[in-house]
Amino acid sequence: MRGLCGWFTEGAADGAGAAPGEVLQRMLGASPIPVESVESRAFPAAGLAVFGSVARPRLVEVDGLFLAVAGHPRLLGGGGSRNADLAELARALITRGKEALADIGGDFALAAWDGRRQRGLLAVDRIGVHQLVYTRVGDALAFATTLDLLAGFPGAKRTLSSQALYDYLYYHVVPGPQTVYADMQRVPPGHCIEFGAGSTAAQPRPYWRMRFTEELDLPVDELKRQFTELLQASVREAADGAASGAFLSGGTDSSTVSGTLGRVSGQPARTFSIGFDVPGYDETAYARIAARHFGCDHREYYVTPKDVVETLPKVAASYDQPFGNASAVPAYHCARVARENGVMRMLAGDGGDELFGGNERYAKHHLLGLYGRVPSALRGGLIEPLVSLPGVGALAPLRKLRSYVEQARPAMPARYESYNLLQHLGVGEVLTPEFQAAIDTGHPRQLLTEAHAPFAGDSLINQMLGIDLRFILADGDLPKVTHMCNLAGVDVTFPLLDDRIIDFSRQLPSDLKLRGTKLRWFFKQALLDFLPPEIITKQKHGFGLPVGHWLLEHKPLLDLAVDSINLLKPRGIVRPQFVNQLLDVKLKEHPGYFGTMVWILMMLGLWLDSRKL
Repeated sequence: MRGLCGWFTEGAADGAGAAPGEVLQRMLGASPIPVESVESRAFPAAGLAVFGSVARPRLVEVDGLFLAVAGHPRLLGGGGSRNADLAELARALITRGKEALADIGGDFALAAWDGRRQRGLLAVDRIGVHQLVYTRVGDALAFATTLDLLAGFPGAKRTLSSQALYDYLYYHVVPGPQTVYADMQRVPPGHCIEFGAGSTAAQPRPYWRMRFTEELDLPVDELKRQFTELLQASVREAADGAASGAFLSGGTDSSTVSGTLGRVSGQPARTFSIGFDVPGYDETAYARIAARHFGCDHREYYVTPKDVVETLPKVAASYDQPFGNASAVPAYHCARVARENGVMRMLAGDGGDELFGGNERYAKHHLLGLYGRVPSALRGGLIEPLVSLPGVGALAPLRKLRSYVEQARPAMPARYESYNLLQHLGVGEVLTPEFQAAIDTGHPRQLLTEAHAPFAGDSLINQMLGIDLRFILADGDLPKVTHMCNLAGVDVTFPLLDDRIIDFSRQLPSDLKLRGTKLRWFFKQALLDFLPPEIITKQKHGFGLPVGHWLLEHKPLLDLAVDSINLLKPRGIVRPQFVNQLLDVKLKEHPGYFGTMVWILMMLGLWLDSRKL
């Protein structure tokens, strides 16, 4: 377990009479995953604790400023390297305050307390690899890298937010900046909070925003050279001399990171993959192709439904709020096997899709976007009246045209969320009237609109990438991997999310990311002579879990699902009739489709039960 916690206050901490050191101990003791290697400082007006790293100091004092950092910060420019000297960071903050954050890259969460000025500062990295959550208790601003640690601060409230629970059912994660608790919030990626004289409102403010400039007007061969140099530098610094390994799913990103790790280290990369003994889900063949191609020291582990039953309660409880991404389970087992083989740091390939245009829906929405180029007179005068005619569904070509028009007609970002499982099933069919009365069913789409707004004037592909940096990465994939590595006892880094690669991506012209319907065109061109051809041409997959298949084939897993979901019935969230129909009828009719709903309800039940809320 790695992270930090603490508080700032204008006076003495309101700790119900507890000494400042005791307050820190309460917060540290609230973690469901044991913390170790703790460094801490406690004062009447502030407290800081950081834990989980013994390789280098994570808490320093420079001229009265105390700085605690979780993660791997780096000073940008001037050859600044990963895992920068914290004293350098502290001096930059003393000299320039929050303005210095613009020159701090890498992945990190930080908390700084200036004892002379009685001012505090919180910040998280640009993409949101790390998390900071916070709450106000009297005059104090308490903060931590998990909600469990934060709940240990005396007087902190853990009141479940009905809106957050609904948004979880919609997105399968609780989207930021809210959390599952009404009185606790998350610092958004690239944001900071100042606390002290003149800033007691303690509201997050951006210190960095993604801006797509598309200004790299260079020959493709030169862009390839620059990109491969950045990639090698990023992977080299991510490994940082540690006992490193890499996730290897057999996809483009993980293969790129694994192959580059071997190249820059000069020795076989230690790679780890997960398989499933279920047709259509097992991708180990591609992982083996990549491992052979790069000469990796490769390990595989086949996850079974028995593994899921044994580890799922632990996995669900390890998250500080409900988390419904089923691929967390294989991610945990992959990290666990790596740890058992002596690896202390894993390199993950997340981020390539969201920076260079690799998700299948990008191609789909390119095609949907073409409808807007059809003259409005033709759309409104012929096409749309035609597909609205009675009986048009009986003709296959017109049925497909109608489906296309229905999906293409809404503007971005509504078109981007044209399908949602909860909406498709029917909110009124799934949720009780009492729960619906306590929520705003339009809130998830409001969040989508807010995420899209900064990119509304950009190209279509960059609009989608901007949205996914928040909803896919910061809210989903990054917490999935970081939490599961924490649980397994290994560090994790994301070389493809290096600041230099992010900067390269934002300047790359749109047509080099998505060329027609060809996904991540430039990325693949740059690595055409590096990756195996089978990896270049394969369809995206990853560590997907065969949830529906196993629910029907493995009774202990189904029993766990039934018991967990039944825990929700007395809470008045989900209609009991829907639960019964889902488990008794719908799952059997279409396990691949309805297995997803079973999973997210099961994870919600397990998580709520683990917190005794």
